[in-house]
Amino acid sequence: LGLDEVSREALHSFGQTLEVVAEQETDAGLGNGGLGRLAACFMDSCASLNLPVMGYGIHYEYGMFRQHIENGYQIEDPDHWLRDGNPWEVERSEFTCRVPFGGHTEHYHDKAGNPRVRWADTNDVLAIPFDMPISGYRNRTVNTLRLWKSAATDEFDLGEFNAGSYTEAVQAKNHAEHISMVLYPNDTSENGKELRLRQQYFLASASLQDALRQWHTAGNSDLTKFAEHNVFQMNDTHPTIAVAELMRLLLDQEGMLWDGAWAITSQCMAYTNHTLLPEALERWPVTVFGRLLPRHLMIIYEINQRFLRQVQTRWPGDIDRMCRKSIIEEGDRRQIRMAHLATVGAHSINGVARLHTELVKSQLLRDFCELWPERFNNKTNGVTPRRWILHANPRLTDVISSHIGTAWIDGDLGRLRALTDHADDPDLLDQLSRVKQANKRDVSRLVRERIGVDLPPEAMFVVQVKRFHEYKRQLLACLQIVSHYLTLKRDPGVDATPRAYIFAGKAAPGYAMAKLHIKLINDVAAVVNSDPAVRGRLAVAFVPNYGVSLAEAIIPSADLSLQISTAGTEASGTSNMKFALNGALTLGTLDGANVEIREAVGPEHFFLFGLHTPEVAALRVSGYDPGAFIARSPALAEALDMVASGFFSLGDRDRFRPIVDALRGRDPYMLCADFDGFATAEARAAAAYRDARDWSRRALHNIAGASRFSSDNTIRQYASEIWGLQPIKTDLARVVTGG
Repeated sequence: LGLDEVSREALHSFGQTLEVVAEQETDAGLGNGGLGRLAACFMDSCASLNLPVMGYGIHYEYGMFRQHIENGYQIEDPDHWLRDGNPWEVERSEFTCRVPFGGHTEHYHDKAGNPRVRWADTNDVLAIPFDMPISGYRNRTVNTLRLWKSAATDEFDLGEFNAGSYTEAVQAKNHAEHISMVLYPNDTSENGKELRLRQQYFLASASLQDALRQWHTAGNSDLTKFAEHNVFQMNDTHPTIAVAELMRLLLDQEGMLWDGAWAITSQCMAYTNHTLLPEALERWPVTVFGRLLPRHLMIIYEINQRFLRQVQTRWPGDIDRMCRKSIIEEGDRRQIRMAHLATVGAHSINGVARLHTELVKSQLLRDFCELWPERFNNKTNGVTPRRWILHANPRLTDVISSHIGTAWIDGDLGRLRALTDHADDPDLLDQLSRVKQANKRDVSRLVRERIGVDLPPEAMFVVQVKRFHEYKRQLLACLQIVSHYLTLKRDPGVDATPRAYIFAGKAAPGYAMAKLHIKLINDVAAVVNSDPAVRGRLAVAFVPNYGVSLAEAIIPSADLSLQISTAGTEASGTSNMKFALNGALTLGTLDGANVEIREAVGPEHFFLFGLHTPEVAALRVSGYDPGAFIARSPALAEALDMVASGFFSLGDRDRFRPIVDALRGRDPYMLCADFDGFATAEARAAAAYRDARDWSRRALHNIAGASRFSSDNTIRQYASEIWGLQPIKTDLARVVTGG
């Protein structure tokens, strides 16, 4: 809004500073992982580009969790981010709607003799909207993020309460309020899984009802034109029940017939796939689905029947193909494939990086791509420069603007490419180096204050901050630290580049192996940081409770960004883009958006290692043997032996046995195959870091090249190629005068 100085002056009159006051605000508990942060970047870009886009989500009372480390272990605490209220939201109770669950279906005929279905005896939940403004960058556009809070239709059963059944009397109220209570409930139990489904339907139903209400309120009566003016972008499988819900609303509430309703639905819906991992492609047991959403189960069966008729017509007698493509997965426990429902019901299916989209087309949804190749497209993710340079890295912002002006901030990040004209300017390179060192000193202070670990600012800062998952391979970096530590211990006089490793990220509460990886990193850090023999030469820090605010501090400080997932597993990644924009060099595999980043910044400014996607696939087919790779890598074998011996666990040989056994046994993400390549690439980076000016030149090429990955570019593509949406500039004079 450009109100920084005004705010500073106002706060100064109260004896306060803007920085101190801003520190009091907690991160919104709406999802600080990749998808949540991507959604925030996209909303920022939509507003900054004057695009009329509305975001929908759930008004979670508690975020994922607050993470603290106790004796090296992740401990989850409630993240009650709304405890003190949220000054940026407005309750819009006049737009409250009802979301039904349970009940049963009844068949009847309408006055015209058409067969109809009535969803009866439902247990309804109220959806109360809270609106948060999403302002564009100095352009007078403010879009809306509407978040739904769940509430019971009745406070409690007065009869049961008067009869003394206090718990039963408020049970319905509690059951309703649980829907918007916690982001990402632990879904390892049946109750947790059911709650996830209730959350997903609650979001989809309330949002679609709201869109139809707005359509009618605006005076529109012809629903056949609805799809010309409304598109719903479904991000991953979580909201894809929206396909069946829009059909229900059009059939049962609006009185349409099937063909007309399907024509609207299939033109309104668009599906973005964000992951190739099987566990993230949701399947819901038919029994659970039918109990909670009996009407939707009927609709999905009908969608599937009509779809399979198309498949049968195109490929007569190909039963295997029909089974592969069916929305219903047969077996001992029939399940609904939500990715298939989204694909059948959407007019556009996109991946989020060029490699990822090709894998979606050739592997994940290959059968569907053969049927509808025109529906598949790529939209490589991006990040907003307003958040991830202008706000997070003001020092870098000032240096860039002093050389190429400020137009790059206003929506054309591509102007950063002009920096390459100054790639041999020693003054600019030295300024970039000074900015990085200042940012590193800030993070060193932050880390010292939070966990008591000293990170030498002159060391190469090697950073891996992201959700903990085996495929992201934080373990690979940890084992390389062990190997390097042993090298320094064997040869104290070796002339090695000092390294400071920074990790941050949360593991899902029910993900035991990922949590054990966090414990190992913390135990390795405790040994390394307490050893005077390597002090100043090697340090390791795990900074707890990773979120947006912490990312804004850490990312500008990084020298080397670790993006080391197994090729073919990461859909895109966005931290890789944020790091490059802030002048970090990437050490990574050819996975996700790394492929495009390497092209954009130049292969010589990217430290590549690891198997490529076809090689990973070939190894899996031929029978991957991690033992063979361990046998030919003395460094890896030694590191594993040290972990297995109890050296990092006070002699407890069992603590990390699951990790060592998994690597020596299955090693599903081929860490052993990539270890030597990673160690070699890391050593190349460390050697390059010793030439400070050349490193700054490489950093400059990363900043300039990563300009391709602005979320503004991504959103322009969504708007023109999927949504059919044009910018609308706000005429403030008309708004003020009511004209």
